[in-house]
Amino acid sequence: MKIQGKMFMWLSLFFLAMAVVYGLWSKEPVGTTALVLSFGLSIMIGFYLGFTARRVDVGAQDNKEADVADDAGEVGFFSPHSWQPLALAAGGAFAFAGVAIGWWLMYFSAPLLLIGLWGWVFEYYRGENRTQ
Repeated sequence: MKIQGKMFMWLSLFFLAMAVVYGLWSKEPVGTTALVLSFGLSIMIGFYLGFTARRVDVGAQDNKEADVADDAGEVGFFSPHSWQPLALAAGGAFAFAGVAIGWWLMYFSAPLLLIGLWGWVFEYYRGENRTQ
């Protein structure tokens, strides 16, 4: 994490320099504000990563002679046969289309979203997958 913290700190200095140059050159407040906010965000992330790197063990990414497999670990369990993301995607698509088309479309997307979310959360509590 030490390397990532340094990278974000250097990125924050770049954003600050670009904000000053852009602000003086263009005199346009919106872009200058966006660059200043980018500076603030990157310095917060860099400070957090640097602060945390001092308190945790050295990771494989900080060792110059480490292999990729040294940092590998348990990724998690992913259901190979779930249909619930399809229901969530359809509900999300209708919800975002409802913003553009009309809010009445939310009445159709909310049940799809709720059914998809409920099914995904409780997928392994019922049916043939109950014992997994």
